[in-house]
Amino acid sequence: MLWTALGDALPQAFGIAISPIPVVLVILMLVSSRAKVNGPLFLAGWMLGAALVTGLGYVLADAAEADQGGAGSDGVAIGQLLFGLLFLVLAARQWRSRPAAGEEPPTPKLFAAVDTMGPLKVCGLAFVACAVNPKNLPLAASGGATMAGAGLSTGQAIVAVLIFVLIASASIIAPVVVYLALGDRSAEVLSGWKTWLVANNSTVMTVLFAVLGAKMLGAGLGLFA
Repeated sequence: MLWTALGDALPQAFGIAISPIPVVLVILMLVSSRAKVNGPLFLAGWMLGAALVTGLGYVLADAAEADQGGAGSDGVAIGQLLFGLLFLVLAARQWRSRPAAGEEPPTPKLFAAVDTMGPLKVCGLAFVACAVNPKNLPLAASGGATMAGAGLSTGQAIVAVLIFVLIASASIIAPVVVYLALGDRSAEVLSGWKTWLVANNSTVMTVLFAVLGAKMLGAGLGLFA
């Protein structure tokens, strides 16, 4: 039952993990003068945001199931359909705003401020980037709601949410692990990742939004069957 719940929620977890701009942010922190403090703190803030929204999604969906019986699953289905439509709209917006061929993608102003950020700002930025991001918020909430539909025990639910958060944080964990393993030698590897992610952000996000929109629309329609 636990693994079935996680399997159903995996697309949402992977969708959160595929977040080019936050990955670039943590890489910039890991090649800055405050790398040893700010890199791990960014990861902690990100995981806290993912855990909070996923846990709330689970608790609210679980309570709805208990209070309303079959009507609870209808609510989850409607939520999936709405999220699916939202992601298709985001895919269209991302595609329209992509840089023209040969044009340099714009660099967010936030990148230049990384070196001046203190620990609290770094942790808060990561929390907001995960928990309030218009892509990640519905994904984490939907992931929690999907797992709630599996009828897990309290212990299983905690384990499921923790594993979900680890998967959702994989792309942020990876640069931190590379930095801790290689130290100063990690700069070249991380810089290569950053360059690729900045150049391909629009393409990655367009494909991701389109796939997630189709998946969630299908899942929502399936719950009405």
